[in-house]
Amino acid sequence: MIVFDLKCSRDHVFEAWFGSTAAYDAQRAKGQVRCPLCDDHDVGKAVMAPAIASKGNSRPERSGKFSPEAAKAAVTALAAFQAEALKTSKWVGDRFADRARAMHLGEETSDAIYGEASVAEARALIDDGVPIAPLLLPVVPPNKVN
Repeated sequence: MIVFDLKCSRDHVFEAWFGSTAAYDAQRAKGQVRCPLCDDHDVGKAVMAPAIASKGNSRPERSGKFSPEAAKAAVTALAAFQAEALKTSKWVGDRFADRARAMHLGEETSDAIYGEASVAEARALIDDGVPIAPLLLPVVPPNKVN
């Protein structure tokens, strides 16, 4: 996996993980790379800040990194966005990959769904051009409690 620093047109900087530079380029070209804070599609690689060691601290610190307050605010905003999206989505459990592929092929009506898929199933969907996005925060089926 490769970690990229990305930046949207609204100057939000965030990290994203991709299997390769080619995977990032392909997903970006398909409009699948979005800012987690504002859902902006206009995302590109950000200039990476160098690691700088501070006095009396051998651990390098990254300039421009989120403060704890900003990180908490970002996670809170992301959680609210995800919760809102899940309100209008249907849980399909372990049938996610089959349902997503059927909708993509026009065999079923397109609906907002979420569920479970293995890494291999998700990779196969992406390789076949099925537009999916991972939920960035963990969720449990609607009939269970966190």
